[in-house]
Amino acid sequence: MKLSEIKEILPALNHVEFQLENGTSVPEHFHVTEIGVITKHFIDCGGTIRHEKSVSFQLWNADDFDHRLKPAKLLNIIRLSEEKLGIEEGEIEVEYQSETIGKYDLDFNGKYFILKNKQTACLASDACGIPGEKQKLKLSELNKACCTPDSGCC
Repeated sequence: MKLSEIKEILPALNHVEFQLENGTSVPEHFHVTEIGVITKHFIDCGGTIRHEKSVSFQLWNADDFDHRLKPAKLLNIIRLSEEKLGIEEGEIEVEYQSETIGKYDLDFNGKYFILKNKQTACLASDACGIPGEKQKLKLSELNKACCTPDSGCC
């Protein structure tokens, strides 16, 4: 989800609710403790230099059980971060504590903001030597004319 999308969704909500992809709810007394820009400058295993930039939201559960973040308050925090930090449009990455700090993509299902699991991947699969996934074919779908006595294939 992009920053502009969450800014469009928030005014229509009564509550800000987050849920993990497995259906577990983030406790409703969470805080958004940070909004910032994460810049990653790196080289992949194929030697390509890459730059990535995302907007980071950090969610934290405190012992403040009376706290409930309202949509207008979150929208104000986002606007303040845009103004003070110069945050521009970008994909949102959410940090949330589980066994360790987890990083999640963000989606919205009409009621909850969904913390979507992120996966690692090789960005230079053509250069790192790992074979690609083989295409699976059914023998019954192969062109039957290719191996007939008159086909000329043998």
